[in-house]
Amino acid sequence: MATEQKEVLDIFVRTRALLEGHFVLRSGLHSGHYFQCAQVCQRMDAVERLAELLLAKIRAQGIAFDTVLAPAMGGLVIGQEVARQAKARYIFVEKENNVLVLRRGFTLAPGERVLVVEDVVTRGGRVVECLDIIQPTRAIVAGIGMLVDRSAGTTKFSVPTVSLLELSFPTYPADAVPESLAKIPVQKPGS
Repeated sequence: MATEQKEVLDIFVRTRALLEGHFVLRSGLHSGHYFQCAQVCQRMDAVERLAELLLAKIRAQGIAFDTVLAPAMGGLVIGQEVARQAKARYIFVEKENNVLVLRRGFTLAPGERVLVVEDVVTRGGRVVECLDIIQPTRAIVAGIGMLVDRSAGTTKFSVPTVSLLELSFPTYPADAVPESLAKIPVQKPGS
């Protein structure tokens, strides 16, 4: 494991954000591991460092942006810190009638370069929702930055994508949970 990935993993372990047990992920899949980024987000030194590392990787990929857009709840804190460090505008999308939408007077202009920032991606549903929100505004999706890619790089997007940590913890549909995991009480901690 690369030094940077080890540092990121150490931050998640130190802040008790990497949980072990039996969890139902936002995707509906079951897993023995869960990233509870809210635990990291209560430690501003950890948030600042994670954003610094993510922004360095984004810049190394040549991704230039004017605005950071993050989905609520998971991407809010890291998205804001990336925007702060980059001195970029920051906006977020949130649920309305169970669908992510731009609210609170937030708008995107044609040609505005937007970086989508998310905490953890398993299958990428929330990121795809963000991309679908940006597309009709004629703003430009500059790229995607995420703290953790649980798919270990198998979830693909049509724009440059950067993650700090790529891991592939096994996930299972509800009807195919292994007996060893099924014996553990299930939790749905929320992102």
